[in-house]
Amino acid sequence: MNPSQRIFSVLLFLITSVLAACQKNAPPFLSQYEKIDILVQNAMVLDGLGTPARQADVAIVDDKIVFVGKAVFSGDDKINRIIKLIDATGLFLTPGFIDLHSHGDPLKTPEFENFLAMGVTTISLGQDGTSPDIAPLSDWLDEVKIRGIGPNLVMFVGHGTLREQSGIGQAAPASPEGLARMLSSLDETLEYTFGLSTGLEYNPGLYADRNELIALAQVVGKNDRLIMSHMRNEDDDKLEASIAELVAQGEFTRVHIAHLKSVFGKGKQRADEIIQLIIDARARGVEISADSYPYNASYTGISIVFPVWSKTQEQFDLVKTLRREELAEYLRNRVQRRNGPQATLLGSGEFTGKTLADVALEMEMPFEDVLIDIIGPQGANGAYFVMNEQLQSRILQSELVGVSSDGRIDGFHPRGHGTFAKIIEKYVVQENLLTLSEAVRKMTSLPAEILHISDRGIIREGLVADIVLFDPEKVHASATYPDPLQLAEGFHTVIVNGKIARFENRNAQELHGRVLQP
Repeated sequence: MNPSQRIFSVLLFLITSVLAACQKNAPPFLSQYEKIDILVQNAMVLDGLGTPARQADVAIVDDKIVFVGKAVFSGDDKINRIIKLIDATGLFLTPGFIDLHSHGDPLKTPEFENFLAMGVTTISLGQDGTSPDIAPLSDWLDEVKIRGIGPNLVMFVGHGTLREQSGIGQAAPASPEGLARMLSSLDETLEYTFGLSTGLEYNPGLYADRNELIALAQVVGKNDRLIMSHMRNEDDDKLEASIAELVAQGEFTRVHIAHLKSVFGKGKQRADEIIQLIIDARARGVEISADSYPYNASYTGISIVFPVWSKTQEQFDLVKTLRREELAEYLRNRVQRRNGPQATLLGSGEFTGKTLADVALEMEMPFEDVLIDIIGPQGANGAYFVMNEQLQSRILQSELVGVSSDGRIDGFHPRGHGTFAKIIEKYVVQENLLTLSEAVRKMTSLPAEILHISDRGIIREGLVADIVLFDPEKVHASATYPDPLQLAEGFHTVIVNGKIARFENRNAQELHGRVLQP
């Protein structure tokens, strides 16, 4: 060893000794707490508000974030007070993702591994006008609390469900007595739910008229809740009217467009025109927002292609006998307009994984006859390739639009397992359509703001510790249309309410989610 090397070694020893002594003599880290449950070190922290990342450590005690900064702690702290130490070098730390529109039954699949695997720590159920047919709904929510749930739950009450429970059913218009019963039930249920969901393209919500929708909005507004709407018609030439109908409700309460899309619409310019409708409404004082998912196929029941007068089984049985040719012509025109039978991928029943064109060829019959004689309006779910890539991508780029999956654990569509991973993989890493901080905001603080959740969705001291750790370059949406039930990859750690819910591709044995209160 030459003299220079010896001097360097001595200096290095002295510096290391001084630092060790300082650390040993440092006051206890966060001495006001007996223990620190989790300390995440060396993370690139994105707070969820769209601001740039900064390197920091994050400490968690019980279910709260108690420190964001540079942690200085002693060896004694590390041994005796820090329960779990996570080295997040090379990883981003963000709030847990909030799915604005989800599906599933926590009494059957409480783990919801598909959501946790893509960083989702809060899901929103009771969508499209349908919630559990239990009155009061609080009984069902109490059962969920008892059995447990993996992610947190935001619950909506379904308009269609209330219509059935109130005895209105398919009546158009609703009787004054039935409407009064429905409004009373809604008023009571909004005490503990986040709002009302409507499915105006589905039975029985499609029978609601303007007077009914305004009456509902007045009750929702009185309770300071949200209307989450699957609008009446998502076809491009009907979109303005559908948004206007929701904006009219927005005169009385906050309103939200679920899975904003344009069926048949094309191009960035059309997307800008659609977003401008929202901007204009907001300029008039209407609190309106929207969400979207990063796929160009929708997924719902096959009744979506049937006319209003044959959607229910009872209607269909009658129409099949009395108006068969008219029904066949309608289905033929409707499906052809929706890019043909090859653009309908069946996702349930014996034909799962086959297109309507495949089945028609296999059965040697016209596809409209397959729909009438083999499937029927209640006989299948399907993915429908009816959206334009440029238009939908542009919608997702709008700062007003949050992210939703519209997915479920068993749906034959990749959105239920891939949405949030695809936002990062495609929109951020591959195509640079969003910065990472912009994408994270759309999946965290923006949905929290829309839902009026004030205690999570941001990395900040005092808020609940719903947290995700990941390397964006390793995030991958494995789910595909042919194989849609593949879990997302690349989310290193998922923390729900201060507890590790998923770590290195494995769920914890315990369920740490909660039923959230508005």
